[in-house]
Amino acid sequence: MSDVSMRQMLQAGVHFGHQTRYWNPKMAAYIFGQRNKIHIVNLEKSLPLYQEAMSYLGKLASNGGRVLFVGTKRAAHDVIREQAERCGMPYVNHRWLGGMLTNFKTVRQSIQRLKDLEAMFEDGSIERFGKKEALTLSREREKLDRSLGGIKNMDGLPDAMFVIDVGHEKIAISEANKLGIPVVGVVDTNNDPSKIDYVIPGNDDAIRAVRLYIEGAASAILDGRQTAAAMAGGRMPMDEVEPASEPVSEPAAAQ
Repeated sequence: MSDVSMRQMLQAGVHFGHQTRYWNPKMAAYIFGQRNKIHIVNLEKSLPLYQEAMSYLGKLASNGGRVLFVGTKRAAHDVIREQAERCGMPYVNHRWLGGMLTNFKTVRQSIQRLKDLEAMFEDGSIERFGKKEALTLSREREKLDRSLGGIKNMDGLPDAMFVIDVGHEKIAISEANKLGIPVVGVVDTNNDPSKIDYVIPGNDDAIRAVRLYIEGAASAILDGRQTAAAMAGGRMPMDEVEPASEPVSEPAAAQ
């Protein structure tokens, strides 16, 4: 899915921007025009930029890099978790906690607390507590899991960040910028692309468009890892292997 066509972008509504009165002039280079007071994103620019961003993520993953997926708005919440888990990457899909990157040492302590609580519930040691205290601990675990569950296995800062809606996630992007962490971001016509290293101009609200970007990022990462594994094993990636001169016949179906 990392290799998408312009037709797929059209079908997903990637080209629909925001109302013209809300536009950010810094996005002018990526806007084709307007229709019914809605800006139309130029997909002839979006597609190659999307491909460049996916290529970057794939190469990063092939070198063992870690990408933090960030999407806390409703349209991205579930897909971010689903696709980050599919490609084995950390994610934030509930609410960005200030200092999640810039104060990672303290965040690590909260992650350890979450792991300790999970262990208590898994090994049964929670039963040593009274019902009221156990309920309090259960609520604490749920709260920590909601905020930090997606990064509980992230033992260090990410090598890159992939973001849906750079305006909504401006705190996360600010922290990444301070730490020199490259940002791949979907930027709609109402947002500022200047803080984003790999800009993907497009609709950041439509669920189909959001899914297209996130599935593409996850697939690019998986493809990058597969390529690295094939090279490490002395084998060519499957897409570079020449097909057999004659097709292999299918076994007869059981009667």
